[in-house]
Amino acid sequence: MHALQQRPPGVFAGVRFVLTDMDETLTHQGRLAAATYHALEQLQQAGIRVIPVTAAPAGWCDQMARMWPVDGVIGENGGFFFRRDGQHGLARRFWHGEYTEAVMQALRDKRDDLRRRLPWATLSDDQPFRLTSLAFAREDDPARERELAAAMREAGLDVTVNNLWVLGWIGGYDKLAAARRVLEQEYAVGDALAQEVLAYSGDSINDAPMFAHYRHTLGVSTIRQCLEQLPKAPAWISDGPGGAGFIEFAHAILADRAAAPVPASPGELA
Repeated sequence: MHALQQRPPGVFAGVRFVLTDMDETLTHQGRLAAATYHALEQLQQAGIRVIPVTAAPAGWCDQMARMWPVDGVIGENGGFFFRRDGQHGLARRFWHGEYTEAVMQALRDKRDDLRRRLPWATLSDDQPFRLTSLAFAREDDPARERELAAAMREAGLDVTVNNLWVLGWIGGYDKLAAARRVLEQEYAVGDALAQEVLAYSGDSINDAPMFAHYRHTLGVSTIRQCLEQLPKAPAWISDGPGGAGFIEFAHAILADRAAAPVPASPGELA
């Protein structure tokens, strides 16, 4: 992992997709700065497709996909992809196909069982806005948090942790699996091409699959807090935390593209 400012000239010249975590990567201490929002808009105006890949709930992702300068949102750690459909509509694609009540009922059953077993575990305050996942608040006690994660796995859930939640879901996917599916199905971009045209930024443990797989990756400065838990560190690190770090990444990509523009491939224009 190297400081972003030390990158070789033109390293991001071929980037055509920016995928990014949201919480504490676009935001900082829970707030989205106007400058970060503007950086998203600058990327999109430069012809770069911008897709947040987040553990955030469907309710938040619905609003982001409709109103933010992004091309779509992968939410709940890969449970769905939402994108604008026309001026006011929203197209929804779920990992399990069409959304079914059966998935949510299974999650509700597991939620009730976990709360009986661990009465101290606290559901996230955004749980009512989730469609494909369970989210519990992080615990101050590491032993309790490990106990919660273990109990969720015993209940048959896939589990990850980010800076806000201990997150569980059904289906065996993660951020990387969902990103690869969306790129292939929505944009006809296969994995080999994605290695050249995709950049990813994140800050947490649930970003690990993306850091391990893709070539152009950045951790905002707070990634240092969980480096020992990552199988592979991101390629680059920003000076600033959260949105300030993302702005550095966006500006680096825009500068490299301006210095050495590369024509888009047909698949990227799908």
